[in-house]
Amino acid sequence: MRIAIAADHTGVDRKAEVADALRTAGHAVEDLGTDTTLPVDYPDYAERLALAVIDGRAERGVLICGSGVGASVAANKIPGIRAAVCHDSYSAHQGVEHDDMNILVLGARVIGSELARELASVFVAATYTGEARHARRLAKVRGIEERYGMHLPRGTTGRTA
Repeated sequence: MRIAIAADHTGVDRKAEVADALRTAGHAVEDLGTDTTLPVDYPDYAERLALAVIDGRAERGVLICGSGVGASVAANKIPGIRAAVCHDSYSAHQGVEHDDMNILVLGARVIGSELARELASVFVAATYTGEARHARRLAKVRGIEERYGMHLPRGTTGRTA
């Protein structure tokens, strides 16, 4: 699977650990930065990662900031992105299976290295079920995006897997 990964300055070390684990598991990982512990703004990296997913350069993304909350909020402003902060493996796979989550967001100050690698692993292994109830709910999410002016760029579906 093609996976994009990005982090702000608080997530640099965790990003490197997760990227290495994903590469070791055979995934193609595109690192979208940052590579410094000097303060940067998480919305810049959230947008960069979200666009890589929407544009099809990556099938899924992993985004890391201090708590995961700010990066998740920012990524979800991009139409077609379904990003969620996860602290447990159930949410990391169920978010894909039921909600077609396409970006896993992690809090570098909240979870450790081992859990971060585990969450990324179950996230990329999960598959959207496409069951009627899930598809119906996703259609309602897309309807919300449309009603509030969050239209997908021409030629994209917002569906990455």
